[in-house]
Amino acid sequence: MSLINTKVKPFKATAFHNGKFVPVSDESLKGKWSVVFFYPADFTFVCPTELGDLADHYDTFKSLGVEIYSVSTDTHFTHKAWHDTSDTITKIKYPMVADPTGAITRNFEVMIEEEGLALRGTFVINPEGEIKLCEVHDNGIGRDAKELLRKVQAAQYVASHPGEVCPAKWTPGEATLAPSLDLVGKI
Repeated sequence: MSLINTKVKPFKATAFHNGKFVPVSDESLKGKWSVVFFYPADFTFVCPTELGDLADHYDTFKSLGVEIYSVSTDTHFTHKAWHDTSDTITKIKYPMVADPTGAITRNFEVMIEEEGLALRGTFVINPEGEIKLCEVHDNGIGRDAKELLRKVQAAQYVASHPGEVCPAKWTPGEATLAPSLDLVGKI
């Protein structure tokens, strides 16, 4: 069964954010667009490239009313240590959520049970707490913040323009489609 259009399951966690340990829960996601970005582990190889890419685009996400939450099965103490020792991770301004029990990772169905680590899962969640995008990658395949940004913009557009859909490679300002019987077989 797909997680698309389902509500985020309840969770409570601690995040490292702006030099402090702060509580984060499913309630934190409500009322705004959110990206929940799972990665395998701190102090690894592909993970810092992805989190750094998100950090480089964070202000653009924030300008769209989107909060980013990175999540791994590390502790919040490990997140702080990584943030304090890596030039790439030091750039991060978004909450780094700790999930040492794996509860959140399992809720989003990205847990690798035999390793206790998350797959590279990306989830876009609307202000009502519904999952609108779900992508899961093999851990050897890094993600691109620009492409994620485009998908968030498409999800926001569709949510605010009922009856319209965004075609492949759509970017803000480009034409959308209004599905109808008249379009069948003409695209």
